[in-house]
Amino acid sequence: MVFATFFFTVMLFVYAFYKFTEERRIKIRKRLGLHVEGSRGLSNDVVVDQKNAAAINRVAIIMLRWFKRFLNRSLPGSKEAQIEIKLLRAGRPLNMSPVDYRLLQTVLFVILPILFGAYAYLLNMGTSGMVILAILGVVFASVGPHYYLRQKAKKRSRLALRELPDILDLLTVSLEAGLGFDSALGKLISKKHGIVTSEFQRCLEEIRLGRTRREALTGVKERLDFDEIRALISGILQAEKLGIGMVQVMRVQSEEVRDQRRQRAEEAAMKAPIKMLFPLVIFIFPCLFIVLLGPVAVEFIINF
Repeated sequence: MVFATFFFTVMLFVYAFYKFTEERRIKIRKRLGLHVEGSRGLSNDVVVDQKNAAAINRVAIIMLRWFKRFLNRSLPGSKEAQIEIKLLRAGRPLNMSPVDYRLLQTVLFVILPILFGAYAYLLNMGTSGMVILAILGVVFASVGPHYYLRQKAKKRSRLALRELPDILDLLTVSLEAGLGFDSALGKLISKKHGIVTSEFQRCLEEIRLGRTRREALTGVKERLDFDEIRALISGILQAEKLGIGMVQVMRVQSEEVRDQRRQRAEEAAMKAPIKMLFPLVIFIFPCLFIVLLGPVAVEFIINF
């Protein structure tokens, strides 16, 4: 990770220096074209440079689109569905599609081994060192995107779990007031904002577009991967199937979620003293011993 950060920093500095010199050169050409050449000559060169840059950008965009279409054709349907689920659980970072994700992986597989190998060459590590660092770059390229998505999904699940009790209370109150389930979801969407609310908003939109409630709620359960939301969706689907009152189900689910949150808080409070033990033993106790026993040790050494 230190090597990757070093290379990214160096590349950013090089790119910034290049852009700075390029902009400075363009400004100088514009001034010379206006004041020396009578607003012609070199200013025309600037226009030509801009046209060439636009042409290069168009060619790069065309090549990128062609490569994305190639990846889309070569990506199996099952693999694309798995990547789509991972991206949805992570909140679709950078608005990536499965093809964009595979493109990012491909770019990392090409760039990171080259950067790591170049770093080994600069350090004169020899051929074996270059090969080892290149293999390390391949490992980072293969593991890094998956690890990033997994961490984003975990963070999103924690935030959604924190929002869930208040959302269940609002749904329960709306249902007790006589609203239907879809109307209660609409009221929730208008009053609350967050991860769970956005997922229920997508669920409601899918229901309005023609999907069944079971399919839409199952999609919510797939996109939010933690036990509490799975239990909630399963309870709603079972109540709909058996004809049980939705208000009673939501009240029970709300109480269970709040009890589980209280239990998690108690568990975290019980773990806190054990987690504090290691910093106390390693950092605080030695300082206390030095302050309290240091003068006694100095006096003992002087006297004996």
